[in-house]
Amino acid sequence: MDTSDLLQFLKDYGIAYSYHEHAAVYTSRQARELIGPLPGASAKNLFLRDKRGKRHFLLTMDDRKNADLKALAANQCISGLSLASPERLMRYLGVSPGAVSLMSLVNDKEGKVEVLIDKDLWSSGALQCHPLINTATLVIPLEGIITFLSIIHHPPKLVKIPLS
Repeated sequence: MDTSDLLQFLKDYGIAYSYHEHAAVYTSRQARELIGPLPGASAKNLFLRDKRGKRHFLLTMDDRKNADLKALAANQCISGLSLASPERLMRYLGVSPGAVSLMSLVNDKEGKVEVLIDKDLWSSGALQCHPLINTATLVIPLEGIITFLSIIHHPPKLVKIPLS
């Protein structure tokens, strides 16, 4: 699925969003510096794998936080967590580094990627998400995120990520 397909998908399911174009960004820090203020919570998205590479996870959290992957793995009973390669990212979510967001899960048709979302981020009224590219950001109300994840069969698991 590409960006235009994703936007049509959201429209077809009545998921409201606002669309904001900007320069390409590859990190949360760049996004804060280059995009400027947008409504909704800004998220950091990490595509992770377990020690054996059998399980894959999308961790979405407040972009001002840093995840302790060792502690998160222990807390979730996962055998080690590390960043997955760009090749795995493309294979499972169909995006390049910098374009990862909850919207990328639309490309995981087989449901191989587990979703972990920071509890603090989940309490936001709206989330900022890249629409499969890093040159635009969607702002989607939380109700729309919940609907989206339900439609694509990716139930989120809420996790506590401490502010470091």
